[in-house]
Amino acid sequence: MYYIPRAMESEILYASKHYPVIMVCGLRQSGKSTMLNHLADADRTYVSLSDIDALLSALEDPKGFFETYVPPVLIDEFQLAPALLTTIKYIVDEKKRNGENSYGLFWLTGSQKFSMMKNVSESLAGRCAVFDMSSLTSAELDKRDTGVFIPNLDSLRKRFESSVAKSTDEIYERIFKGGMPELYSNELEAGKYFSDYVRTYLMRDVMELSAVSDTTSFLKFLKYMAITTGQELNYNSISKSLGLNYAATKKWVMTLDALGVIKIVEPYYNNKLKSLTKTEKFYFMDTGIVSYLCGIKNAKELKNDPKSGAIFETYVVSEIVKSFYNAKTDCDVYYYRDTEKREIDLIIEDGEKLYPIEIKTNFSPSNATKNMYVLDASGKDIQPAIVICFNNKFIPCGRSAWYFPVFAL
Repeated sequence: MYYIPRAMESEILYASKHYPVIMVCGLRQSGKSTMLNHLADADRTYVSLSDIDALLSALEDPKGFFETYVPPVLIDEFQLAPALLTTIKYIVDEKKRNGENSYGLFWLTGSQKFSMMKNVSESLAGRCAVFDMSSLTSAELDKRDTGVFIPNLDSLRKRFESSVAKSTDEIYERIFKGGMPELYSNELEAGKYFSDYVRTYLMRDVMELSAVSDTTSFLKFLKYMAITTGQELNYNSISKSLGLNYAATKKWVMTLDALGVIKIVEPYYNNKLKSLTKTEKFYFMDTGIVSYLCGIKNAKELKNDPKSGAIFETYVVSEIVKSFYNAKTDCDVYYYRDTEKREIDLIIEDGEKLYPIEIKTNFSPSNATKNMYVLDASGKDIQPAIVICFNNKFIPCGRSAWYFPVFAL
């Protein structure tokens, strides 16, 4: 097994010099503890709360727990004992009162961000730096240092120049496989890996967060969500299609979001624009999971599957979102749709600037930027449109619009 360097490593090390507590949340098996163990100095204690003795100690005697596992410490599966936060706060504050250095004392990992963050906001306000982590990006797999995806032309040109061109088949292979580290460091077979992943890691977290008892219904729900990735999030439609009640449907969607399995993308809103939709969209954060849940067996099947366009879009959106996560930057990513059914796949907002993005599976998609004019009335500074596609060149494709190759994300 070999280690694949992660883009957020420098941000983690920087934060550890300025905050007492570092918390890394996100998708199961995305490499959180592997990364932190790789970064840890020799004097940092490691403990996983999946160990029953360690968990019992954390639950029954938090003070004694930290006498056994002396800081600086890395605590894995922290969501299992959130009550430790009270003791962590006491230790941090005591260090501060005594004029001692408390920075970087506690590194925590967990897969249930919402439940963890509730306790953090109550106990460790101002003392904790929180990171979201998902599976490997294409840039990480290629060992490229790309930074956050802000699609101004200078930044895109640097991305393009640092990239190595890939064939369509190579791109579909990467989309099919996804970015779970185990698939690359141990060269596991994707179908078997995701079968085990869904039925063990994912189901365990879902049952903890949502008290799911009907696993058959939940697995049907999960497959339905995969089949509809990239679509608007219509709870009524999901409920009716699967015979679920509305409350359960919404709870399960929120659970997938809390676990980092999906990313909910808000519709763009601007009070100068008329008749905008208020419905959210959602995307899976790893296309390997989507391929498995959709029953796609290999990259060739994916390429020819009717859902390939939606899964390609999911791949692009997830790559962009993960770049924000890795840079610990606010993810101001939206989509546009109005009552006239005019759509823009993605909008990135950066201050007063709006960057419209279209996502197409063609090599040289025509008329891809036909709806960009709708943003003119927004009062914002509209930047050149970017069309992410299979073209292997970064070139203009009309007035104030550019093709950008998907392999350079």
